[in-house]
Amino acid sequence: MNYTDQMNKYLEYCRFRKELDGNTLKAYRIDLRQFFEYTRKDIPSREAIEDYITELHKKYKQKTIKRKIASVKAYYSYLEDCGIIEDSPFRKIKVRFKEMSVLPRIIPRNEIEQLLNYMYAQTGGNEKELKFRLRDIALTETFFATGARVYEISNIKADNVDLNTGLIKIMGKGGRERYVQIATPEIQDILKKYYAQNENAIKKNGYFFINSRGGRYTEQSVRLMLKKYTRLAGIERNITPHMFRHSFATYLIEEGVDVSCVQQILGHSSIKTTQIYIHIAARKQAEILREMHPRNRMKIIGAA
Repeated sequence: MNYTDQMNKYLEYCRFRKELDGNTLKAYRIDLRQFFEYTRKDIPSREAIEDYITELHKKYKQKTIKRKIASVKAYYSYLEDCGIIEDSPFRKIKVRFKEMSVLPRIIPRNEIEQLLNYMYAQTGGNEKELKFRLRDIALTETFFATGARVYEISNIKADNVDLNTGLIKIMGKGGRERYVQIATPEIQDILKKYYAQNENAIKKNGYFFINSRGGRYTEQSVRLMLKKYTRLAGIERNITPHMFRHSFATYLIEEGVDVSCVQQILGHSSIKTTQIYIHIAARKQAEILREMHPRNRMKIIGAA
């Protein structure tokens, strides 16, 4: 078995059968190549795998190590399922990690408001500039309205947006689709204005969010756009697309929305992934209670 040929077949399977997105496939390819360049065998020995895992611990953070090992384990599970090998070499290797709780970074509400106010206030420029300013506003509003990932929004097809109802079909990880409702009238209006200004190019391209050349508005372009407007709005924080997703989930839970509902909107396959936002909301709640609870201003004789 030649691992290069077999790896390419596996990645083809992941692309067309599992319908994984481009970023995931790219990560798989990098992780598998790194593994085989180190072990130099189709089926490495247990000792070689253990050495590789040790080497990963010397170079990377825990989250990256877990991903790299998971990529290789998934590859050998595929070979095992297909009958290409009898047993995965990872079957007898136990990899344990110390669980680290890293709370997602969110954008303060006032900074989201500050950013959107700046973007809406930009009224100058010619017709072309208006088109793409409307796009940037519509896209930023869609981030906060849906909690979608950057590649999900970048890849929204025009046919999957119902401008009359505000319902958007989003293609998530593993080709799983979900529907997210934009219910805020002002956001529906900005989406309609953006579409009206760019209708011909959108219909020709097929994607809802397009760039100045009529192509798909890529993930990297979206990140650069947010960075530009954040700076121009006078916000010192480095705001990324994924921070809108974290903020969306956290603020919904703070408002009392059930975590299972947030899970469905975000497209999480496991509720455990969504539950981290409960911890953020709880931290905020504790902060509010420390500052605002009337008991803090009472003078109780004999209390410690």
